[in-house]
Amino acid sequence: MTSESIPITRTETSAPQMRRVAASVLIGTTIEWYDFILYGSAAALVLGPLFFPSHDPVASTLLAFSTFAVGFAARPLGGIVLGHFGDRIGRKKMLVLSLSMMGIATFLMGLLPTYATIGVAAPVLLVLLRLIQGFGVGGEWGGAVLTAVESSSPSKRGFFGSLPQIGVPAGLFLATLVFFGVSQMPQEAFLSWGWRIPFLVSIVLVVVGLVVRATLDDTPVFHEVQRSQRTVRMPLLDAVRRYPKQIILATGSMISTGGYFYVVNTYALAYAKSTKSQSGNAMLIAVLIGAVVAVLALPFFGAMAQRRGRRMLIITGLAAMAVWIFPTFLAIDSGSAVWLVLAYVVGAVLFSVSYGPQATFITELFDGSVRFSASSVSFQLGVLLGGAIAPLVSAALVAGTGTSMSVAGYVAALSLLSLACVFAVSQRDLSHGSKDMN
Repeated sequence: MTSESIPITRTETSAPQMRRVAASVLIGTTIEWYDFILYGSAAALVLGPLFFPSHDPVASTLLAFSTFAVGFAARPLGGIVLGHFGDRIGRKKMLVLSLSMMGIATFLMGLLPTYATIGVAAPVLLVLLRLIQGFGVGGEWGGAVLTAVESSSPSKRGFFGSLPQIGVPAGLFLATLVFFGVSQMPQEAFLSWGWRIPFLVSIVLVVVGLVVRATLDDTPVFHEVQRSQRTVRMPLLDAVRRYPKQIILATGSMISTGGYFYVVNTYALAYAKSTKSQSGNAMLIAVLIGAVVAVLALPFFGAMAQRRGRRMLIITGLAAMAVWIFPTFLAIDSGSAVWLVLAYVVGAVLFSVSYGPQATFITELFDGSVRFSASSVSFQLGVLLGGAIAPLVSAALVAGTGTSMSVAGYVAALSLLSLACVFAVSQRDLSHGSKDMN
């Protein structure tokens, strides 16, 4: 009998423990994504002139966005390393470690001297801290999703699997709200010290998250893997050997999610500022409202996918995003704040249709003994390929074509690529990993 055919008998998690699980993944992922996304807002609005001074504002912004991409490059490595130990010694320990790394790196960013003070050492240190951020968030997603999915009953797996996904728009909301607040300061004060406030206050949130996570037990699935002596020495290598097709398709399914999210919520800020098509305040308000809508919509569609099928909802959402990205940029170019907000609200709903079920969908592709490694690497590689270079590619496309429709076409192409990958996932692929959680 192969290890793949050994079922895991699931122990029911108590209601109080599930409440702690929900609080842990919601608070922890929100804090981590606040830290990670905060950098994107800062890169679009302030880091260029402070850390990458240039006579050409476009060149300065491109350099700032290149360090934004560096964080994505570290995410698969974090997924590999933290995923390895998450499969071997437990999900909880990696959740605590990833949150600690993110919190310390973000706090130190708020203390960094600028280029005007220490010269080239400033961007070097910024890049180093961005790498640590990326490494930490690379292990966060897998740990949070597995803690939620592996602890929940089969009938509620879709809902609990969507909770870590809420951390993305919730973190986006907090980061945008705080940055919106400090950006109202006089320009001189904002550039001098105001921009540091969002980075520094994150340490308070991190302490709260660590306290919550300290109360967690590890998941029933991981305990059963240990009891049945199914822990493998090299989880990722084992996953690649057993699930090559699933890893490739899971990676491809995430490409459009990263591309759409970071184009709309990061690049678009810099685009609107450079073209003066929308005010900075209008863009930030649209992002804030869209984030609130996504926070509400994600658990709804996660639960709906439990009844209607995760694959079907993901396909529907990806197809809709491929279309809606065009009206979104038309709304940005229109100069109308009303159309802008409407575009972001509808976009948040369509994004949630696919993103809500996506975490559970990916984890169900893999067996519990390698799930942390395989899920983390698939997710992080997909977001790296789709999101890391999206702001850079978008800026280059607009510079080369003179129209935002080139960016919309680029995002639509990514959505169609992910759509093809989800279509290629069969029920047999899904049955391999989900049986050990039943």
